[in-house]
Amino acid sequence: MEQILLTAGLILLPAACTSLGAAGVFLLRRPAGLRLERTLTGFAAGIMLAASVFSLLLPAVERASAQALPPWLPASAGLCLGALGLLWLEEAAGNLLASGPGRGGRMILAVTLHNLPEGMVTGLAAALALSGTGDAVSGALALSLGIGLQNIPEGAAISLPLRQRGHSRLGAFGVGVASGLVEPLGALAALALAGWVQAALPWLMSAAAGCMVCVTAQEMIPQAVAEDEPAGVVSIVLGFALMMALDLAL
Repeated sequence: MEQILLTAGLILLPAACTSLGAAGVFLLRRPAGLRLERTLTGFAAGIMLAASVFSLLLPAVERASAQALPPWLPASAGLCLGALGLLWLEEAAGNLLASGPGRGGRMILAVTLHNLPEGMVTGLAAALALSGTGDAVSGALALSLGIGLQNIPEGAAISLPLRQRGHSRLGAFGVGVASGLVEPLGALAALALAGWVQAALPWLMSAAAGCMVCVTAQEMIPQAVAEDEPAGVVSIVLGFALMMALDLAL
């Protein structure tokens, strides 16, 4: 029973933190002006850029080195494949990811894809924790908590811009929560296929980073810095710094 509770806690904590960040939409009591909207979008862009580098690409390079692969291969190839894949999905989805009511769909998709390999990493850590060794358990707890803390601003990065585009608070919160639900699914898949997933993680993580870089460059940064908005530029830097600090500190 204790092992079941431990595994459930490790798997569900990151998704719960995503929901906590998405709940920030309820603190925004009224629609914001154009400058605040650009600031929020820039902050989200900085978070996503830092997450793509420090949460995905650098760990992918480390994992590739441990597997005796050329460190640049999965990182570079996966990055390009992820970006091209997202552009293909955007074209195939048509109105769903186009401008208008579906605007922001690329960001939601990118964050969701980014959460998948994080969930897999959590699942692998949970599998090691089931071995019962103290180091494995403490390491899994630290990893799950670290990913969870990073997910708090990511949940806000989903829900707040949606609210600014006219979605209801409850609807924006629901989308933010849904973006984090892929993490426990990825964790369960990693538990079931621990050996294969561990070998493929460098590619999966790099592809997710490519999705995030693509949507950040294509949609979020242009919106944040429109008309040479200095607040948008500053918010990008602050968002990057916050996510970088969380990654390096944890």
